[in-house]
Amino acid sequence: MALIFRWLVRLASALIFAAVAALVLAYYFASRSLPDYNASSVVDGISAPVEIVRDNANVPHIFGQRDEDVYFALGYAHAQDRLWQMTMLRRTAQGRLSELFGERTVGIDEVLRRFDIYSLAVSSVDAQDDQTKSALTAYSAGVNAWLNEVNAGARGRGAPEMWLFSHPVAPWQPADSLAIMKLMALQLSSHLENEVLRARTSLLISNERLADIMPDDPTGGVAALPEYAELIPGVPAFTPNTRMAYDPLSPIKPRELAGASNAWAANAARSATGATLLANDPHLGLTAPTIWYLARLELSSGGVIGGTIPGMPVVLSGRSADLGWGITSAYVDDQDILIEEVNPNNPNEYRDVSGWVPFRSRDSIITVKDAPAVTLRLRWTANGPVMPANQFDLGTITPPGHVTSIAWSALSNRDTSMSAAMKIMRAQTITAAIAAGEDYIAPAQNLTIADRNRIAMKTIGALPARDAAHQSQGRLPSFGYLPENRWKGRFPYSDNPEFVNPEGGILGNTNNKTIDREFPQHVSHLWGDTQRIYRWRRLMQARGVHTRDSFIEAQLDTVSFTARTLTSLMTANLAYTGDAAPAGTPERRRQDALLLLTAWNGEMNEHLPEPLIYAAWLRELNKRLIRDELGPLAPEFTHADPIFIERVFRDIDGASVWCDVIQSAPIETCTDIARQALDEALLWITENHGEAIEAVRWGDAHQATHDHPVLGSTPILNWIVNIRQSTSGGDHTLQRGKTSGTGPAPFQNVHAAGYRGVYDFADPDSSVFISATGQSGHPLSRYYDNLGELWRRGEYIPMSLDPDLARAAAVGISVLRPAN
Repeated sequence: MALIFRWLVRLASALIFAAVAALVLAYYFASRSLPDYNASSVVDGISAPVEIVRDNANVPHIFGQRDEDVYFALGYAHAQDRLWQMTMLRRTAQGRLSELFGERTVGIDEVLRRFDIYSLAVSSVDAQDDQTKSALTAYSAGVNAWLNEVNAGARGRGAPEMWLFSHPVAPWQPADSLAIMKLMALQLSSHLENEVLRARTSLLISNERLADIMPDDPTGGVAALPEYAELIPGVPAFTPNTRMAYDPLSPIKPRELAGASNAWAANAARSATGATLLANDPHLGLTAPTIWYLARLELSSGGVIGGTIPGMPVVLSGRSADLGWGITSAYVDDQDILIEEVNPNNPNEYRDVSGWVPFRSRDSIITVKDAPAVTLRLRWTANGPVMPANQFDLGTITPPGHVTSIAWSALSNRDTSMSAAMKIMRAQTITAAIAAGEDYIAPAQNLTIADRNRIAMKTIGALPARDAAHQSQGRLPSFGYLPENRWKGRFPYSDNPEFVNPEGGILGNTNNKTIDREFPQHVSHLWGDTQRIYRWRRLMQARGVHTRDSFIEAQLDTVSFTARTLTSLMTANLAYTGDAAPAGTPERRRQDALLLLTAWNGEMNEHLPEPLIYAAWLRELNKRLIRDELGPLAPEFTHADPIFIERVFRDIDGASVWCDVIQSAPIETCTDIARQALDEALLWITENHGEAIEAVRWGDAHQATHDHPVLGSTPILNWIVNIRQSTSGGDHTLQRGKTSGTGPAPFQNVHAAGYRGVYDFADPDSSVFISATGQSGHPLSRYYDNLGELWRRGEYIPMSLDPDLARAAAVGISVLRPAN
């Protein structure tokens, strides 16, 4: 027995030793890719020494004698910190994820191949101006210089993920940067999916009720539209979903999670210091690391500092000594779905305006890890690429004998958006920045600008020129062979909305409607915000003059105008009514919840119970209102539209009919439905967050999910690579934290401001900014999440162009020296 015991001890010791050795070895190989920020390197591709000074937050400040050398160093720094992220963005744009992830990502690769954005990026390189070509070439050389160091110095393959998904990394090319910009356009797009859902919904309900559930204008419902069944005959009233399940690796986000942002500015007359102010916080899906990377470039035109995206040599939101600029999604309707009739006698032809013509086509091979390769036949019509039925649920709205093509402004092979962004970054006046935006194509943005005295906002991006006789005004799929449904190019840049130094001294955008014009110069029927704008307007008008701190306060504001409005409607006939109920009963829980909500000011604070009660109630109410009318289509509406709820409770145009359950004999009122939904919401809360309603916390349900797109769901590793934080805010607050709306944790914060910046031109070096995680993409780096807690608490770091301040307590100074 003693002998067995001794051998068991030896075996256990050996296993423990082997496990420890394996962990040490894994740490050693993973840590090899941590860069040394104090290194001096000799590189090819620069003409003179370049300094990369990393301040105490690891923000690189790059100093060189030529602009090309500065862009080289930015590419070098991006690759040092975010090589894996950059290669993944490139692979996604190329449609080559399946080489690493197998059959899981074939569907993603297929849709990227069909959009063909990488080939379009390659063709667009020659369309850039000379300065941008030089910048792209120098930036690529900088990325490749770090790749050479990784290969020559055994630097752990450049990123720890490379050990798990080993693959050769091709040299960076200028087209790669352009492809990432096109990928951003895809991530920010939502019109395509909304067109499909509008068509599917219109097949089930009348146009009057469609105006309730899918209002596409903040000031009213849908105007008179043709019935989709009449516009496109032969489509069944309901077809089950055909699209592939959402994958974190996909750049195509659910329609509710399309891009959003805030930006506002005050001119000198509305600033306490007599100089302009500007704030910007772009909203994208949360990831670890965040998509944003803070950087400062010292160019011949002066220093610029702000938010970059690894893979692109441009500051997208930031400031120079003379100019500040910020971006918000403009929601330009730059996508259309065209129904193309296929020749029944020849499947290689489709109906064009003049008759049957052949599809333009070619084959494309997707290499799939551990599985046979997949050959795609890519096809295009005169309107755009043909998409299969399993993408975007297109199969549910396509009649037999037809296919769908996509018209989209981003599908340009002469896309000069990068050149425009570079010119905006180098501009020193509002006039120059607005002029630079003319070459910008996609993704469409509202550019908010401030110099020291004036402010402006201009929509940049191509506005498709539709025919005034377009059958659906671009809101529903339409036949592609009818000339009135085809685009006529783009409207002149002068037609893009523009506001310069308004009389009130303040302008801003929360993705709200910016201009009220008739179709076809309408910009969009769909806007990203109908609610945040009211809270912003109140905060701006509440003060005669503003300061940097008041702009920060507005950026971090968590009071929900929507919650205030809807809570008053939902509780109107329930609060302070009914008999006293014993403790522990559903009636008592309802009374306790109503008591909390009636005294609540709409603040979506992470430490309060009221936001969770309100959000859960609204979710259950929305489900009860729509599930009988929409049936199996109801799960597509994952988030309640505030305009819909308000129309129902105010009975606008008979919208209260949604409260009556069609399948039941009694006629239910909105009070009945509200009470039932509240009881169901409280039951869900007690099952998931505890019995004590007054003790639950919104932040427990509303955790920010900075998850690693690849390893975020891998057991054990997810503890290392994911960053989770309790957060305030909600779907309709200025400090926006969009909830997932699906799954067992429907209130997780999955889409928020990954970058925040506030620029003060009275004292530019007192400007501040922050990103959501950290500068490094390496999970073992102390800069992987060092900014995350500051971001969560609403704090910032200095945004200074002062070289001495950057050098003070710098974490490292790298010097790149030319090889010649």
